[in-house]
Amino acid sequence: MRKLLLFLLLSGFCASGLFAQDSSAYQWSVSSIKKENGLYTLEFSTEGNKSWDLFAPEAMFDDINSGTLQLSDSSIKIVRPLSAIGEGQAITSPLFPDKQYKVYNGPAKFSVDVKIGGTVPAVLLGTLQFTYGKGESFYPLESWPFEVALEGGVVANNKILIPSIDIKKPLQECGKSTASNEKSLFTIFILGFLGGLVALLTPCVFPMIPLTVSFFTKKAGKSNAILYGAFIFLIYSALSIPFHIIGTVSPTIYNDIATNIYLNVIFFIIFIVFAISFFGYFEITLPGSVANRANAKQGSNLVGIFFMALTLVIVSFSCTGPILGTLLVGSASEGAWPLTAGLAGFGLALGLPFALFALFPHWLQNLPKSGGWLNTVKVVLGFIELALALKFLSNADLVAHWGILKRELFFALWVLIFLGLFIYLMGWLRFPHDDPSKKPGLARKLFAFFVLAFTLYILPGVTNTRYANIGLVSGFPPPHCYSLYSNPINCEEPLMDYAEALKVAKETNKPIMIDFTGWACVNCRKMEENVWPDPGVKELMEKYVLVSLYVDDKKQLPAAEQFVYTSKDGTERKIRTVGDKWSTFQTENFNASSQPWYVLISNKEILLTPPVGYTPDKTEFSEWLRCGLDANGK
Repeated sequence: MRKLLLFLLLSGFCASGLFAQDSSAYQWSVSSIKKENGLYTLEFSTEGNKSWDLFAPEAMFDDINSGTLQLSDSSIKIVRPLSAIGEGQAITSPLFPDKQYKVYNGPAKFSVDVKIGGTVPAVLLGTLQFTYGKGESFYPLESWPFEVALEGGVVANNKILIPSIDIKKPLQECGKSTASNEKSLFTIFILGFLGGLVALLTPCVFPMIPLTVSFFTKKAGKSNAILYGAFIFLIYSALSIPFHIIGTVSPTIYNDIATNIYLNVIFFIIFIVFAISFFGYFEITLPGSVANRANAKQGSNLVGIFFMALTLVIVSFSCTGPILGTLLVGSASEGAWPLTAGLAGFGLALGLPFALFALFPHWLQNLPKSGGWLNTVKVVLGFIELALALKFLSNADLVAHWGILKRELFFALWVLIFLGLFIYLMGWLRFPHDDPSKKPGLARKLFAFFVLAFTLYILPGVTNTRYANIGLVSGFPPPHCYSLYSNPINCEEPLMDYAEALKVAKETNKPIMIDFTGWACVNCRKMEENVWPDPGVKELMEKYVLVSLYVDDKKQLPAAEQFVYTSKDGTERKIRTVGDKWSTFQTENFNASSQPWYVLISNKEILLTPPVGYTPDKTEFSEWLRCGLDANGK
């Protein structure tokens, strides 16, 4: 059973595309044979690898095929399953000793028949998944992405680059062409710092402050305490290094990570687990061996102080992990430097008190005593984690178009969560580590009524009224148009296809405003709900043809519209989804990959002004729109 669960787990990750990669153990080629209209045989060939056993695709592991074919359009039907051609040899695997399996050590060939309804594409995109192993080494469902030409197929319209657009030469210079993440580095740093301050008030960290400071002031020296705090700052900052490395892979890698359906569902589950842990039902800790190894290397020298800092980071993980996780996934789509800024702020907030209290030890006398209030902080964070968990489920729901968490349902669940927090703060609900004999104090009751006020503030979000535009939380709930109501009154749906927008612009003799946006984009919703409805902004926007292009939309394009695009720098990208198309369109024409990203062009496809990103100032945004109209009139 354990082996089967491992197989299922790995298979699920491969299917999601998170960890799927071309296997270096096998080199494949693919060809197609037309049998009749819409019916094709695909043949996959490999020279094999004598160091491994390649399992025939029809081999079964507890009702799971060892080889599968994933096609880029769900309308394409597999009418004959993937199967091996030619004789192999039979073996018994030590991992699955109950039956024999057909394997290949040398050349192998697999084939499958597919039926394509509707327009046949000139090139079919898909993924071959195969299984190989040797002895107790086992690699299930390794992935090989492929593209194969189909006889009689229709060539896709693969126009991405618009030659007439020159990003360096707009008709009129106005606005500030800066990406939203560049403008918010300081903001993200401050948010990280605030997150670190919250982490200081948790039971895992707060009691450590006087103990650690006393050690340094009495034994190790104040200068070492400052060094200790600096190491905490550096350790957290260093967590962003891998993201700087992966950033060289693709300009859209961060957005791809942040909007991945499976990752968002995993984060949703993790945050639910974090919340239950904060409620006191169990404790999340890193393996004790990790902390023990770090603790064993402590000492008064430079290396020892570093490992003391590392030990604090590890042992406080049960409290800091959920807060840090919120920061990491919240900044993932922004890029490596925003992530570094957030982590640096978090590390600074955690490390700074140790240095300050070592320099001014008499300040310790003003610290509040540890007690039940620390557990209250954890429980409050638990409720907040529940609210944040819904954001990740909403991200997955939006980009996949599942339709399970519409805007009003999202608000209803938030109302229940914060109402539960109010009930807890009033002392009417208790969790395992709460003292049943202790009554809530005045400060706690005041905070409870603040929570109640916030709950009442978001309550109109469940209605279909103009009051449902809850500006304070814009970006967290789904957009207005993603509604349970058949005719949501706050919804004005724009065009969502560039070719259609260009056609309308020519017919109406209007310029075009391109809105590069995302279903999971917080700042996009803030602009749409707080800036666009402004009467002055709205009047100017009506003079443009607005087209919103969702770069994170995971909806599959029809097979006939999928293609492989060769970019300006010579790299190839498979255009399979709506998001693939528009994210490539943005990077190729406007050298940008952040959202929101606004572009004004004429109906002759000439750039009117420098593009702008997140612009919460209504006057500034209005001036930019007006500048575009002036440029269009020249």
